[in-house]
Amino acid sequence: MSDIQEYSDVVQEVRGALNAGKLKLQSTSVSFKNIKTGKVDQYQSTDVDKVYWLKRARGYCLKFMLDTGIIHRYDGFKETDFDKLSSFVSKYYETSLEKQDLSVKGWNWGIANFTGNSLSFEVDNKLAFEVPLNNVSHTTTSKSEVTLEFHQNDDAAVSLMELRFHIPGQPAAAALAAANAEKGEITEIKDPVQEFYENVLDKADIIQATGETIAVFTEIHCLTPRGRYDFKIYPTFLQLHGKTFDYKIPYTTVLRLFLLPHKDGRQMFFVVSLDPPIKQGQTRYPFIILLFQKDDEMTLELGQSDEDFETKYEGKLQREMSGLEYEVISRVFKAVTNRKITVPGTFVGSSGTNAVSCSYKAATGFLYPLERGFIFIHKPPMHIRFDEVASVNFARSAGSLRSFDFDIETKSGTMHTFVGVEKDEYGKLYDFVSNKKLRVKNIGGKLDQKQKNANYADDMSASDDDDGDHDAYLERMKAEGKDRYSDDEDDDTDSSDESFNPGDSGSEVAEEYDSNPPTTSESDEADAGSGPEAVARREAKRKEKEKRKARTAKTVREPGQKRTKRKKKNKNRDPDKPKRPMSGYMIWFNTNREKMKTDHPNISIIELSKKAGELWKEITDKTEWDEKHAKAKEEYLVAMEEYNKRPKKEVENEPGDSDDGSDGEKKTKKKIKKSPKSPSASKSPAKKVTESRAGAGESYKSKEFISSSSSSDENKPLKKKVKKEAKKEVKKEESEEDKESSVGELPSDEEILPSPPSSGKGSGSDETDTDDGSD
Repeated sequence: MSDIQEYSDVVQEVRGALNAGKLKLQSTSVSFKNIKTGKVDQYQSTDVDKVYWLKRARGYCLKFMLDTGIIHRYDGFKETDFDKLSSFVSKYYETSLEKQDLSVKGWNWGIANFTGNSLSFEVDNKLAFEVPLNNVSHTTTSKSEVTLEFHQNDDAAVSLMELRFHIPGQPAAAALAAANAEKGEITEIKDPVQEFYENVLDKADIIQATGETIAVFTEIHCLTPRGRYDFKIYPTFLQLHGKTFDYKIPYTTVLRLFLLPHKDGRQMFFVVSLDPPIKQGQTRYPFIILLFQKDDEMTLELGQSDEDFETKYEGKLQREMSGLEYEVISRVFKAVTNRKITVPGTFVGSSGTNAVSCSYKAATGFLYPLERGFIFIHKPPMHIRFDEVASVNFARSAGSLRSFDFDIETKSGTMHTFVGVEKDEYGKLYDFVSNKKLRVKNIGGKLDQKQKNANYADDMSASDDDDGDHDAYLERMKAEGKDRYSDDEDDDTDSSDESFNPGDSGSEVAEEYDSNPPTTSESDEADAGSGPEAVARREAKRKEKEKRKARTAKTVREPGQKRTKRKKKNKNRDPDKPKRPMSGYMIWFNTNREKMKTDHPNISIIELSKKAGELWKEITDKTEWDEKHAKAKEEYLVAMEEYNKRPKKEVENEPGDSDDGSDGEKKTKKKIKKSPKSPSASKSPAKKVTESRAGAGESYKSKEFISSSSSSDENKPLKKKVKKEAKKEVKKEESEEDKESSVGELPSDEEILPSPPSSGKGSGSDETDTDDGSD
């Protein structure tokens, strides 16, 4: 059996929230590393008194009870892990892994036992629930009740606020004391409620300003929370006293201490990292940032005995301390919190300092690359450890060529973008990232990593006086685009934008009055012949195919080129026609467009639209814009009613039409398109009637006009008369052919000519036909 066991899917309950971490069991120690905070809890195996195994909501729980009474609980184990853990605990921890039964009766009465730093409630000698007393923030008593109030955790979805215990044992204790008094025995009566309250108060995490202060620092300049505060150092907690707010911070909530030099070389930052953070209303402060002048000095006299200095602080503090102000305060904090102070490491920027100037969102600050992470000062302050970094990215800045953006993506998916880093810092920052073995996101491809990094560094450090003919960033983007295009080449060949062309064997749209238009089958049969005309037609079609192929090859998109969609313009639209009303969103967008541009000066059009969509979703009350839309819609309906009442000629008139009819002539030619006819096709009799009437100077309405207005009653007789005249004209031609081919009497004019219509425009044409027949 190995002397080390590791479990990576383990969670630890901290004030109602389950923090994931990694549990490592060794033969000599037990350690748990919190993934969220990076804090490591470690204790020796010789300190372990008992180990329990019990069923929980998230699988099984492993509970360690130490000799000091402290209990550690780790959830997320599987039932199959019991045998392996049992043998490991028995071999190295000199105890056995005991299974602890739980009571599932649901009773709310039982016995309360105080074990270590927890309160266990038992029902029928089985554990019902446990209350970690270090989660208790306040406790009160009232008659026979004891009330517990708990610390709140921002990460907990549901929090337990209060728990009350009713203790009805006082009458029984008084009766027992009275019975003993009759026997002559004097028994001290203890109040069970007061005893319960004192046990809770002894183990609870309740901050009480008891004892003397170790040191007091007055009027310390704080950047977060902003203002000047008096720092009072107590043995177990730190008190911040300001003009408006007071904070009490237990030393157990202090995670790390940082001492960072300002980039100007004249000031120093002292940063205290807290978990859980201090609260001011709804605002959370996970960091306390102090600012000191580098040359300020101070002398401090501590109020502790020499014995306390030797036993509690191991000689780290003296009764009288003097020196630079930031050094004295940092030494005191290090001694009372028992935390190490982190200072900048080997990184030195192009300016000779340990910081890089940049901006996060709208606030400027300094980014400090440390030996185990990054820290940004100061709005908002953040600490990013290397073990939670998934990748980093060097990106070109959107607004300037003199700077670049530095992105840090965490394993949880959060992206931190630091904008406006000077390009002179690129080489130093990249070397630092490479030495720390962090993954660079935008470096990759077929070239060697070092070669591409060197090329990009040279381009970033080039002076602005260059001609700018070569852009390494743009070239690399093009290369990546070509690689993607080559991978998807088969999918993109058929998606080129080209004009629609009908089939080769299809004919043009037949004329309206053609009685025998050429069809697809007829044209195919004509091309299938062996005559010179068929050969010429096939050759013409072959050349047409080659031209279409050439046009298709020209329209293939280049890599990275976007498709362009042609918008069809409605040429026949009346400019006087009212426009449709805008929606409530578009009215709001047009009203607030300039304000959004002012707030985000370098934003693009696409990003502006996305930003507007996000802001529109956040608006809960949209009544104002809905009312404006409804009002615009009413105005639109009223305008449409007036528009529809106008005369038809005024509506159909297009812009650009003139009185002389020149433009109208052109538009008529564009609308009426005649297709070439095959030699075999002849003019129909109806077409002859049309041409004869047009030659006679008669105004003739086409079939298109008749069909469009056939719903009206006045145009129906005209359509019937045209058909009737066409039929009579056919009979007239047939009778003339019979007259030429046969011998007999000529038919009279009445049999040939159609009967004159009773009304309409056809009367003039009948007279013309009669004259021709008589001649």
